[in-house]
Amino acid sequence: MKKRRWNWVLSDYIRKALQIYYEMTARLRGQAFYCEVLHGHGEYNLTINSDSTVSCNCQDYDGSGHIGDLNKNSFEEVFFGPVSQNFREDLAKGKLPIPACTRCSGLKRIAKSKIPKEMFNKTKGNGTEPFTFPKRDNLPPVPHTDSSEWPPLRLPYRGMLLENTVNCNIDCIGCDRGSAAAIRKQRVMPLEQITKMADLIQDLGLQQLYYLNLGEPFLSPNVGQELAVIRKKNPHCRIVISSNAIILNTDAKREAALYASHIFFSIAGIDDEMLEKYEKRGSFEKAYVNMKALVDYRNAKGLSQPIIEWKYLLFNWNDRHRTIERAIEMAKEAGVDAISFWPTNNPLYGFSWRYRMGMLNDIGVGSWKGREVDLRRPTLAAA
Repeated sequence: MKKRRWNWVLSDYIRKALQIYYEMTARLRGQAFYCEVLHGHGEYNLTINSDSTVSCNCQDYDGSGHIGDLNKNSFEEVFFGPVSQNFREDLAKGKLPIPACTRCSGLKRIAKSKIPKEMFNKTKGNGTEPFTFPKRDNLPPVPHTDSSEWPPLRLPYRGMLLENTVNCNIDCIGCDRGSAAAIRKQRVMPLEQITKMADLIQDLGLQQLYYLNLGEPFLSPNVGQELAVIRKKNPHCRIVISSNAIILNTDAKREAALYASHIFFSIAGIDDEMLEKYEKRGSFEKAYVNMKALVDYRNAKGLSQPIIEWKYLLFNWNDRHRTIERAIEMAKEAGVDAISFWPTNNPLYGFSWRYRMGMLNDIGVGSWKGREVDLRRPTLAAA
């Protein structure tokens, strides 16, 4: 516990130091920032928490990234509301509103000359006219792709996260879920609210829903009903779930899992000794058996979805070639569609220097995840 506490303290100091560094270097280069998430073009990060609060990022352990509450306001009022707008204005001035910005993929740099002047003359408390948000029927229809240009402001359409529960059956070293759970007004989102979220997803025309955040989705007692109503109202939305697999151990839960498009099973090693260095109260045997059982359950129904992927977090205690090669063999034996190897900097003492030095570049193919072996395509699996 002492080792973990120091890891969190050090991580917090690093984020704050990075915040200062980012702001200083932007000032020296004549740059400022914008957040593609808060402009509506992000694929990830924007999160609706289990108590219906909305966070601008997926690691909002302390609530500093809260931009509103759907129990009090509509999604549009939250997304275009004063907190979100204050964040946008701070970024346009070259300031990072919260330390979590330093770890967010939505943060982008931009030349100050590219920022519209109205971002500075419609600011809070200066006596000028207040910011008015775009009307739904006047939103830009085309995706924003040029990161060097100021993106048009619109409602999210690419993707966001929905946290059905903040409860979890394990305790991962790199996750400060306990702090987040302490500020949630409710730890499991009621089915009635999930139904409203399904309507919101439909209303936004959301392309992807990440049914995950700081809890284990299959811990919700209503997970089957939740996913059924979301899928019924959004038949073409890509639904992605991340699970530790340990409690996905009944046919009812497997049936619920079939509503997903893609499931990542986070299993950080090939035995309990490796797994428990990161996943406290974890069980490799249970996770592996349940992952394989879902593959068999899906295949018995003649389905090709959900895509089932073993998400292997890389640390310096589980990144030897022989270990990774054994994991790939076990993935094949389980019949999963892919196995991917994800480097992480949390905890700091688990840093995979072998990956960072390129010593694992002969494993599969490079991707945004790290290294990936697609077991559905022999050419990639053999790479």
